Amino acid sequence: MMFSELAGTLHQETIDSVLLRDNPLGDPHVRPLWVYTPPGYASTDERYPAIYVIQGYSGQVEMWGNRQAFRQPFLVTADQVFAQDHAPGCILVFVDAWTAYGGSQFVDSPGTGKYHSYLCDEVVPWVDARFRTIADRESRAISGKSSGGFGAMITPMLRPDLFGALATHAGDALYEYCYLNEFAKSARALREYDHDILKWWDDFRSRIALTKEHDMSLTLLLGCTAAFSADPDGTPRLPFDPRSGQIIPELWDRWLAWDPIRMIDRYTAELRSLRAVWIDAGTRDEWFLDLGAEAFNDGLNRIGLPPERVNFELFPASHGGIDYRYPLAVTWLAHRLQR
Repeated sequence: MMFSELAGTLHQETIDSVLLRDNPLGDPHVRPLWVYTPPGYASTDERYPAIYVIQGYSGQVEMWGNRQAFRQPFLVTADQVFAQDHAPGCILVFVDAWTAYGGSQFVDSPGTGKYHSYLCDEVVPWVDARFRTIADRESRAISGKSSGGFGAMITPMLRPDLFGALATHAGDALYEYCYLNEFAKSARALREYDHDILKWWDDFRSRIALTKEHDMSLTLLLGCTAAFSADPDGTPRLPFDPRSGQIIPELWDRWLAWDPIRMIDRYTAELRSLRAVWIDAGTRDEWFLDLGAEAFNDGLNRIGLPPERVNFELFPASHGGIDYRYPLAVTWLAHRLQR
């Protein structure tokens, strides 16, 4: 995939992961990794801050090259940020965390594999060893949308040694609003499959994907279940009774433990140490992630993160089609990462 119009350079690399070998779903352990270097990188010895970019559910790294009608890909709009001197140069790292279920939620799980450790313990050192990054948490940010926004929120909490800034666009949060309604819809949809999501999964894999009404929502449910409430042997266990939809408290609690809103009080010191946080969401988000964004912003205010370190904004939009927001966050982060 070529981007000849870029002022910077896109390096399309692969990384051979030890941690993803023999993962539960048999997914490839050799993964694509795209690294963008800004204009001027090749003609200087300067070191640059890095922004790691992770994707929403069903995202694969090659999709960053997709063009939509009347819009440019994020690679191009991010490049324009630096080419037009809207912000000082940064290295951008586009990480692939695709699984057979469509995503990993960027956590370590017996149901999907060690994707959080892959990101933190393999990808970050790999990039630092091969590109002129400033290898310091004060010069490293993580950014994502939807499930990627969730990953961007939790990763600096879990690994404050690596990431000192984040941007979340409509990130999964406030789970009682973004997930419970989906559970009810899924329980209805599973009637066709004897209330068994694995029977649906067998059907899904036997035909052209995403050709039935509930395919995407059931894929998301299965993937999140594998990430959040899998048995030690990797078997995904739904957090609700698939016949009645009634919540199973001990499994639902495992999901709630990953809700970024509920994580705030467990990771107060880590969050207070952040140098920059971008939070945004559309006011018509179908998963009510605008409410999750409000709650995350409120939580940061409550624990005392200085307001000048936070950019919070709601804007008129639904969940999709908000890629024009990504370069705004890149610009904001680039001005605040240490150089």
